[in-house]
Amino acid sequence: MAGIAAVSPRGGIESADCFLGVARSLTGRRWLARLADERAAMALAQRLQVPEIVGRVLAARGVGVDEADTFFNPALKTLLPDPGELKGMEEGTGRLAAAIVAGERIAVFGDYDVDGATSAALLARFFAAVGGRCETYIPDRLREGYGPNEAALLGLREKGVSVVVTVDCGTSAHGPLEAAAAAGLDVIVVDHHVAEARLPRAVAVINPNRMDETSPHRQLAAVGVAFLLVVGLNRVLRQAGWYGARPEPDLMQWLDLVALGTICDVVPLTGVNRALVAQGLKVMARRKNTGLRALADVAGMTEAPGTYHAGYILGPRINAGGRVGQADLGVRLLTTGDDDEADAIARRLDDLNRERREIESAVFEHALAGAEAREKQTPGTPLIFAAGEGWHPGVIGIVASRLKERFNRPACVVALDGGKGSGSGRSVSGVDLGAAVIAARQAGLLVKGGGHAMAAGFTVERNRLDELIGFLTQRVADAVGDRAPVPSLRLDGALTVAAASRDLVSTLARVGPFGSGNPEPRFAIAAARLVYVDVVGGNHLKCTLAGADGGRIKAIAFRALDSDLGPALLNHDGAPFHIAGRLRVNTWRGHSAVEFLIDDAAPAW
Repeated sequence: MAGIAAVSPRGGIESADCFLGVARSLTGRRWLARLADERAAMALAQRLQVPEIVGRVLAARGVGVDEADTFFNPALKTLLPDPGELKGMEEGTGRLAAAIVAGERIAVFGDYDVDGATSAALLARFFAAVGGRCETYIPDRLREGYGPNEAALLGLREKGVSVVVTVDCGTSAHGPLEAAAAAGLDVIVVDHHVAEARLPRAVAVINPNRMDETSPHRQLAAVGVAFLLVVGLNRVLRQAGWYGARPEPDLMQWLDLVALGTICDVVPLTGVNRALVAQGLKVMARRKNTGLRALADVAGMTEAPGTYHAGYILGPRINAGGRVGQADLGVRLLTTGDDDEADAIARRLDDLNRERREIESAVFEHALAGAEAREKQTPGTPLIFAAGEGWHPGVIGIVASRLKERFNRPACVVALDGGKGSGSGRSVSGVDLGAAVIAARQAGLLVKGGGHAMAAGFTVERNRLDELIGFLTQRVADAVGDRAPVPSLRLDGALTVAAASRDLVSTLARVGPFGSGNPEPRFAIAAARLVYVDVVGGNHLKCTLAGADGGRIKAIAFRALDSDLGPALLNHDGAPFHIAGRLRVNTWRGHSAVEFLIDDAAPAW
């Protein structure tokens, strides 16, 4: 394809194995070519009859010639596993089917993030569709914290609930589930967080990350596991003749919820997840879910939804209820069929999201100062750790993620309140933070804690904070070894401005949906000049780039002032820069144009 430069790691415009010779960019990263096998790229392009750049992108993501057709056309009939493959599924679906037939009261106990809200909404909608008696319970982040708690479970039992399904939580809730069982409450755990060898007392623990699980589908988000539960339960009800007097529901209608939760939980979009998201986005585009339709309208979404819209527009607003507002707003939005109620909740979530951004900004400023002070005391520490009094626990996960991106190291942030602290951590590839937190709990350093490889949450006594920091730091150091953290940015090729066309964006979209495990293609525009640049939104840069070919393209760099990137581009003084980023079609007030999302830059000398 004209305008695409296939840049080899040897010689030419590169040196020392760095893409475009960039050993240290303005954000401190080393640029590397993502593709290692040029021949595989050419073979894919020829076999699939696609442009060479698409072959490059596919080959760089490990797609082989024989699996390319399935990759391009991810179908659930091909990729969805039999629910019975998961341990605990037979027991869980059997108990729930019996509860539905007998008219027992069922409660879905969810988490307050998007994965938890979509999981709870999916089950609530299914139970309602098949005639089950169901209610949802979302714990308050500040009063109850994460996961099942004894008081809430026993309260549900007192109200007449006989079966509780925990979604996106429950795997580490040994004490509360023991108390529930003692009270005669049957609990079914539907989760995906890392499990210990000893499982909690429950009718069933359905979790692809059980230590004794043999299923290969460990990448599923909780909502993906919940969808498999629905598929399996629907089959049991069908076999029992439950649909003789009522219509069998179309399970595909709820794939928009599955896609939303999967994208927002940042699990790898490979295998079955890729199919769930690809098909779910198509369902989302039909705007049948009353709540999602209202939220999209409030957010000003006018184009067909993609992973960006789910992850950065819809998801943060649903999350805002659990972070700084009312925890059950997300589930209520996703389950309502009333237009007026949906509009009211959507507007409330939009307001809460603005409030969340303000709180997050303030906490991040303090956390960054604390992290930088700790870094000066212990340069190169493998774990970034920040703690502060009165920080809002609803934003510490986002702040931890921003610190991780800033330092390219695992980061933990703790909000202290009295004698305890609520903590959240985010990790980097190769460091299993969830396992480290579980080990800290097993060592007696935490009140509670758990998570998965890339994210974890915990509660710590204030007087154990220093011990915890030392323990987690050592765990991360053991995982990293002698390797000094070298941040890198992998690129799929060099791109001329003239080649940044709508046709190219459409062609590359076939490789989507993009996300964790299937990264959005990134390119570099070599020796670009900034003919316009200005600050927007207080921390972002809006630019116009001019390429060596004479073409121009609008660009934006989000949160550019968090690093040296923003000041360097603002004070460019006419100097050329290699600009790295992604292509996107931006639609505004009925007009659309290709835009370049800047991720990084380096002086072109």
